[in-house]
Amino acid sequence: MSEETIYTFENEEYRHTYWHTCSHVLAQAVKRLWPEVKLAIGPSIDEGFYYDMLSPFPFTPEVMEKIEAEMRKICKEKLKLERFELPRAEAIKFMEEQGEPFKVELIQDLPEDAAISFYKQGEFTDLCAGPHLDSTGRIKGNGIKLTACNAAYWRGDSNRQTLQRIYGVAFPKKDELDAYLQRIEEAKKRDHRKLGKELGLFMLRDEGPGFPFFLPKGMVLRNTLIDYWRQVHKKYGYVECSTPMMMNRQLWERSGHWGHYKNNMYTTVIDDVDFAIKPMNCPGGMLVYQSEPHSYRDLPLRVGELGLVHRHELSGALHGLFRVRCFTQDDAHIFMTWDQMKDEIKNVVKLFDEVYSVFGLSYQIEVSTMPEDHMGDEKDWDFATETLKAAVEEMGKDYVINEGDGAFYGPKLDFHLADSLGRTWQCGTIQLDMQLPERFELEYVGEDGQKHRPVMIHRVVLGSIERFIGVITEHFAGAFPTWLSPVQVKVLPVTDRAAEYAGEIVAKLDAQGFRGECDLRNEKIGKKIREATLEKIPYMLVVGDRDMENKTVSVRTRGGEDLGAMSLEDFAVMLHSVVDNKERK
Repeated sequence: MSEETIYTFENEEYRHTYWHTCSHVLAQAVKRLWPEVKLAIGPSIDEGFYYDMLSPFPFTPEVMEKIEAEMRKICKEKLKLERFELPRAEAIKFMEEQGEPFKVELIQDLPEDAAISFYKQGEFTDLCAGPHLDSTGRIKGNGIKLTACNAAYWRGDSNRQTLQRIYGVAFPKKDELDAYLQRIEEAKKRDHRKLGKELGLFMLRDEGPGFPFFLPKGMVLRNTLIDYWRQVHKKYGYVECSTPMMMNRQLWERSGHWGHYKNNMYTTVIDDVDFAIKPMNCPGGMLVYQSEPHSYRDLPLRVGELGLVHRHELSGALHGLFRVRCFTQDDAHIFMTWDQMKDEIKNVVKLFDEVYSVFGLSYQIEVSTMPEDHMGDEKDWDFATETLKAAVEEMGKDYVINEGDGAFYGPKLDFHLADSLGRTWQCGTIQLDMQLPERFELEYVGEDGQKHRPVMIHRVVLGSIERFIGVITEHFAGAFPTWLSPVQVKVLPVTDRAAEYAGEIVAKLDAQGFRGECDLRNEKIGKKIREATLEKIPYMLVVGDRDMENKTVSVRTRGGEDLGAMSLEDFAVMLHSVVDNKERK
């Protein structure tokens, strides 16, 4: 990183240091205004900072404005931040004298030999490991915004005190803050939960928390997406299987899930035998491989599965389609020899490139390496990790290292997608696995006539059908590309006289595989156009007396473009091109 960018938000470390210091300024402002408030913790997060506090009154919007104003004063005071350490007993006494019971508890829970550090700025001192800026004057007061206040449990324990968590964000320049706030407002408009309801795609009900209902238009979208998934996987040499949704305890013990994941699994008893609904497809995929003998000539074997899985998520973690309790994972398992590994990784990345480009999603690759708690030989880990790196390097792609964050059974590549607002979503994964083939004793007969153990790739491209629908709903703001749109064309007769002609048009479009509807209501054409636009229908065909006479349609787009009158045949040719080429319009 160049010297010019070290002290800018391009430097992630500096950005988090800036936000961490802002959290201390927030706490100092609150304590100045209301000394009776007790402080808990205040870290930086991915987009800003927060501070948890115990307050005798709620932090209303009016209160938040007062805090913001005090934070700006503190920034103008240019208070120097000074770090110091105290022995354990003195640190506890110091926080007791400050009347901060949460800080006392934090110190008591630190290891005996831990360095207990504090940061002082003016009259305010906080327990903190740092790092921080050297002065509150480094923070631009007009770039600060407190964005929300929510309830939070102390240390995440619902049996402990309920605190108030104030969220904030800050930028070195006011225009950067304005751009961020504008993006947040745009994100609210694009919220997939809001659009899903408005567009009739899906619903969430108290009768099935975390179990989404897909409505007819949502099913069209979902099935179109799945059809595309199947087309692209056939192109890349995959076959498809389907494994049972429920299997017995013996299988899950063998895979390791019963011992390590049981609390997240839905279980039952059938004929006095423990069963579990699958939380993932992998163990069933192992049984599919075992169903027949394999030769090295069969490898690589690429097997895809759109499997419905269930995981028990805490109710507080549920969020629209992004975090649910049942979802369809677009899994694939690739069985291969060790020397096929690099080419198979490249083949998967090429597939990812093709799929993501169709949706206009760029990505960043993260290589997650061996964790401390891992299984298998370190030489195998090293080989697998270096092969992952080499594969993406040879394809001319950049990556970042996520040290120690691989699964216990192998290293992986994570693909973080960037949407139209610049937000990132972790969807695609390429996970090497040297352990499940061992646990399930998978074999193939090599050229030497001997039995060998294959190595395996787990991979998902969409992540889950449900979550990906949520992502692209927000990415496109509900205005899906025509090929994916539940309704591609809406025919709008100007008068009742044109109603029959409108129906004929829809029938002809339907015969060519297009999805069309008629709006036969007795409403003015302007209202019909406005409502079809709000429904984000890609094309509107306005038909009146002249169109009936000339056997034409007057074409409008949801973007407000008037394409004029044309024959239905010419419109169908244009529509075929847009749909067949999966154009993003």
